[in-house]
Amino acid sequence: MRRIPEQRAISLLGAFILLPVVGVLMAARLGASQQAARTDQPFPSAGGALATSASEQTAVFAGGCFWGVEAVFRHVKGVTSATSGYTGGPLASPSYEQVSSGTTGHAESVRVMYDPSQVSYEQLLQVFFAVAHDPTQRNRQSPDVGTQYRSVVFYSTPEQQHAAEAYVAKLRGAKTFSRPIVTEIVPLRTFYTAESYHQNYLALHPNAPYIVINDAPKLEHLRQEFPALYQGPSER
Repeated sequence: MRRIPEQRAISLLGAFILLPVVGVLMAARLGASQQAARTDQPFPSAGGALATSASEQTAVFAGGCFWGVEAVFRHVKGVTSATSGYTGGPLASPSYEQVSSGTTGHAESVRVMYDPSQVSYEQLLQVFFAVAHDPTQRNRQSPDVGTQYRSVVFYSTPEQQHAAEAYVAKLRGAKTFSRPIVTEIVPLRTFYTAESYHQNYLALHPNAPYIVINDAPKLEHLRQEFPALYQGPSER
């Protein structure tokens, strides 16, 4: 049975108490962490033209526990796969336990494979900042605390770097968030795929208290805020 860090664990008794309440309030919560930092200014459009032909490109993001970030991108049209893993630090082939110690320099990350003729990199950035996490929290997301949960855009090309920097500048100029954006924009190092039990975790454990409270609301937020990009499980 997988070992979960204390900050992610909820007692069985607590789960029985919380789940009915969360079920009622989930729709209202809608990514409460992200929404708390948002102002009432309209979220800036992404821009970025779609490619004229199909291909497969890679984007890598980090923003807290990778379960929720992975689940969000799995539900974006044009995304062909989303994989949880680790990157950002020097340690080769790290384990979950090592990364969870906060001493490896790695962040829990998600590698997104996508077709740029269906979704642009700029649109992925928009989803990342608007739905997947709160970019104003430094070294934490929701109950998870540590450098392994920091907010990062890992770029693999100069075009991705420019797009990420330009979009953060657009968010700041539009005063989209009430607090400073702390997202790092750094070159991508080697991406290490996480253990198999982390992959597609939300779909496989939809009733887990951590998922119900922290991650499932992000999917509803995605569906409501970006209906043209949202794809349900039956569409994948």
